[in-house]
Amino acid sequence: MTNNNCAPGHTGQNNGGLDEPSASERPLVSVVMPARDEELTIGECIAGIQALFARNNIKGEIIVSDSSTDRTAEIASALGATVVHPAKLGYGFAYLEGFRYVKSDSIVMMDADGTYDPSDIIRMVKILKNGTDLVIGSRFKGTIYHDSMTPLHRYIGNPLLTWILNAVFHTHYSDAHSGYRAITVEALKSLELKSGGMEFASEMLIMASKKGLIIEEIPITYYRRVSPSKLHSFADGWRHLRFVLLMDPLPFLTIPGLLFAVLGLFLMAIFYISGNIETSHLNSFILGAVLLIGGIQLFFLGVTTKVYSMVHGYGEQSGLTKKFLDYHSLEKFLIVGGVLIIGGALLGVSVIYEWISANFGVISQVSTSVVALSLIIIGMQWVFCSIFISMMLLNDGEIN
Repeated sequence: MTNNNCAPGHTGQNNGGLDEPSASERPLVSVVMPARDEELTIGECIAGIQALFARNNIKGEIIVSDSSTDRTAEIASALGATVVHPAKLGYGFAYLEGFRYVKSDSIVMMDADGTYDPSDIIRMVKILKNGTDLVIGSRFKGTIYHDSMTPLHRYIGNPLLTWILNAVFHTHYSDAHSGYRAITVEALKSLELKSGGMEFASEMLIMASKKGLIIEEIPITYYRRVSPSKLHSFADGWRHLRFVLLMDPLPFLTIPGLLFAVLGLFLMAIFYISGNIETSHLNSFILGAVLLIGGIQLFFLGVTTKVYSMVHGYGEQSGLTKKFLDYHSLEKFLIVGGVLIIGGALLGVSVIYEWISANFGVISQVSTSVVALSLIIIGMQWVFCSIFISMMLLNDGEIN
C-alpha cells in the first residue's frame, strides 16, 4: 500500500529522487493546489509535499490558490506556501490564477483535501522529464479506498462522463476527472485553457488530445477525504457534459436533428402521396410534421452551438459551419427562409380562400394547413438562426 503524507495518519514514502536541480533560482517543480475551506487537511498536505522535497533533495514550490472562508490561507502561508486568491469562485479559476505564479517548467496539479499521495509527484515529474507533456493520475487504474468515492461517482458518474468524452473525441482516458495531474509549462500554454468551473478538467484533456500532446496515465491511490466534499454531483456532471456538447455538438444535436427531420419528411411524403390523409393517416401525417420541425430546430441548435464554440475559441471550423460563417451564405440562408415563409403563407391563404368560398363551412384541407404551418415555422427557424449567427459574428469581428 502506498502511504499518503496528505491523508491524516499517513506518512509518505521515498520513491527515489530526481536529479538535483542546478544552482538556478528556478524550482524543479511547482505544485499548484486549489483550496476552498480545507483547513483540516491543507497543513498535512503541504507538510507532506515539503517532506518529500527534503528527502529527495528537490527544489520545489507550493502554490495554494485559495477561495476559503476558514483558516486555510493562514495555515498554508504559515507553512511557507505561496497563497494566491482567484477573483472568482470555481475550480478552473483557481487553477488559472495559480498557474500565473509558477516559476518552474513542470507543474503538478493536486487537490488539497488529502485524497492524493504526494509521493506520486516524483513519478509524475520523472515522466515529464522523459518527454511526456501531460501525466494523469488514474484512480480507476490504481486503488480507490473504501468510502473515498460515492457509489454514484465511482460506478456511474465518472465512468459515464469519461466514456462520453472518449467516444466523442476518440480518446482513451480511464479517469477523465482525476484531480492529480502533471504538465509542462510549454504544454499548458499551448492549450489556452479558459473554463472557470469543474469543466476545466475536461477542457484540459480535450485540448491536450486536439493539440496532439504526449499523454500518459499512471495508477494512483485515492484516499478518503476528511472534510465534506465540495462536489455537486448533477450540477458538476452537467458542466462536464455541457462542455463536451459545446466542443462537439455534431453527435448530440446536428446528426440526431437531421435524422428526425429526414424521418419526418419521409412520413409526410408517404402519407401525402397515398392520399386520404384526413380520413386515414392524419395523426401520422401530423407526427411527421412534428418530427420535421423538431429535427430542423435541433439541427440549427447544433449549428449555432458550433458557431458559438468557434467564436469563443473552443472549436475549429468544419465544412458546414464555414458556410454559416460566410456573410454571403448567411444572406442566401435568409432568402431561403423568406421563400419558405412566403410559400407557407400562400398555401395558408389558399386554404382561407377555399374556406371563404365554401361560405365558412366544412372543408377538407387539414393536410394543406399542416404543410403551410410547417413551411412557415421552418422558414422562421432558418431566418432566426441566420440572424443569431450574424450577431455572434458581428461581435467577434468576423463580418463587416
